[in-house]
Amino acid sequence: MNCKTICEQLPDVALGLGPVPPDVEAHLASCPECAGTLRALKATMSLLDEWQAPEPSPYWDTRMQARLREEKQRVPVSMWSWLRRPALSLAAALCLVVGVGTYQLSRVIQVPDAPGPIANVIPAPTGTAVADLQYLEKNNDVLQNFDALDALYGDEDANSNN
Repeated sequence: MNCKTICEQLPDVALGLGPVPPDVEAHLASCPECAGTLRALKATMSLLDEWQAPEPSPYWDTRMQARLREEKQRVPVSMWSWLRRPALSLAAALCLVVGVGTYQLSRVIQVPDAPGPIANVIPAPTGTAVADLQYLEKNNDVLQNFDALDALYGDEDANSNN
């Protein structure tokens, strides 16, 4: 067995909670480190057996009862108690006024719709590929509706192209 599995069983061995398995006994006989750990554990447990908890002060119960009565008589702190402080309530009122004023002002002032991306484009020189793309994008609605173009040229021209 390795030392790790032995160390997990040492508290049970130190307390004497049953017979010591033979493999643990053999390991403790051959490993001085695990045997030293077992001796230290037994010494610690014997010290803990001798230790006695100190007696509480004779006035502890009296002081504790008085403290509990004080806590029961205290006024509970509410969520809105900070409003009793003038600086905080003034700051809250100011924030409320600024917020409502900003909302009302935004309703009064009509912001025009922002122009589309075409309005911000600088026109390219005529005859370039960029100018052609800008023309197609600008007149996209007209070019998508070919019925208007057919009506313009008539049915004869549409048949002659075929």
